[in-house]
Amino acid sequence: MFVHNGSTPSQRTRVGSSLPIEFGSGRHGRWLVAAVSRPAVEFRAFIAAALRATAMESDPRIRIAEPGDADAVREIYAPFCDSTAVTFEETPPTETELAERIDSTLERYPWLVCEHAGEVVGYAYAGPLRKRRAYEWVVELSVYVADGVRQSGVGQALYASLFAILERQGYCDAYTVTTLPNPATVRFHERLGFERVADFPAMGYTQNAWHDVAWWRRPIAEKEAAPDRPTPLSAVRESPDWDALVQTGMDHLELS
Repeated sequence: MFVHNGSTPSQRTRVGSSLPIEFGSGRHGRWLVAAVSRPAVEFRAFIAAALRATAMESDPRIRIAEPGDADAVREIYAPFCDSTAVTFEETPPTETELAERIDSTLERYPWLVCEHAGEVVGYAYAGPLRKRRAYEWVVELSVYVADGVRQSGVGQALYASLFAILERQGYCDAYTVTTLPNPATVRFHERLGFERVADFPAMGYTQNAWHDVAWWRRPIAEKEAAPDRPTPLSAVRESPDWDALVQTGMDHLELS
């Protein structure tokens, strides 16, 4: 018997007989197909193994993003573009554009997603604050969470994992930019230790109104007199504790 969590024979795991079990997930739930002709004791083992594997994929997790996540990322991000002033990007990027953004970001910076029940429910990433070399030790962060799971610790978990990775890379400060008014976002960043360092009045016009913009700063690591250049993400991903770094924020999740 095999537990199968993909679409190819190579992804099967032997659990006690030669009969296959296949299961997967989609937008409308999980499916499971089994062929069983063994005694009841083996059938019970078969079901237990399937349920364990299903539970593992259903549990929330944080992982590094990949270009294939672009569609899920777009589903979360597009409503912010279409009907809010949270982002000043008024036209949602295409799936192809987002795949390219993920790919180019990962050349230097972390881009993380949070999954729950097989679906991406939030994402966060770092990027350059400015292009010139002198700004190399600071980053700008962005985080977006799906509507149905807000207030579940997803944003805090993603940021905690980002901070751990960025500190390992050698970055010193994280900045983020928020549109005002937005009391929930203000409370969120204050709770995570960000300092509101500057307000810019009526800086952007979107959604038929002028909006103020606030800049926030959170220290990541102490600044050295002669710092080494930040370590590329590819090198950090080779670290023995890479998985632990990515999972740093898991304790903040309150998904069920």
